[in-house]
Amino acid sequence: MDVAKDAPHGAADRAKFREMKEGTAQDWAIIGGEYMAFAKGLPDRVLDHLRLLDGDFGGFPVDRLEHSLQTATRAHRDGRDEQYVVMALLHDIGDTLGSYNHPEVAASIIKPFVSEEVHWICQNHGHFQGYYYFHFLGMDQNARDQFRDHPYFGACAEFCEKYDQAAFDPDYQSEPLEFFEPMVRRIMTRPLNSLYAKAAEAV
Repeated sequence: MDVAKDAPHGAADRAKFREMKEGTAQDWAIIGGEYMAFAKGLPDRVLDHLRLLDGDFGGFPVDRLEHSLQTATRAHRDGRDEQYVVMALLHDIGDTLGSYNHPEVAASIIKPFVSEEVHWICQNHGHFQGYYYFHFLGMDQNARDQFRDHPYFGACAEFCEKYDQAAFDPDYQSEPLEFFEPMVRRIMTRPLNSLYAKAAEAV
């Protein structure tokens, strides 16, 4: 019997265990190789998901993709570094799957690739952005004050004031998504802060 011939398509290149505790070094070499090949496609998947915001206005003056592009464009033209600009581009990417916690979704995506400060800004920008509209919805306009003593309070307030809350202008000439694609790819090439960073370097 030719096992390789009779096995399901691709089975010869898959781990053989039924439970992880049965795994071997060979199994994990296969999985590790597949993992790294898949991880290299992360920028493409992120950019594809960002495109889902195209045409989604949600009542705003511009759609969510344009808001993202405008936020990133403003940050770029203000001289911010690529980590910051990529964060600005992706800060609302969680709108589709994280309707009640979109900042946390975006922050989780960028966390392995950015500084603690840039991650914190992304993760908490919802509280700070609320300063401009929470009071119209019966919410606490000053919800951001809970972070008043945090070292990144000023940085997050500045992000919202200069880039995020200002990025709803239908007449603003934003850079297209293609302009930012190389930045996304550069930032997401290798993780800086990840449980799997060492494994990624070894493969």
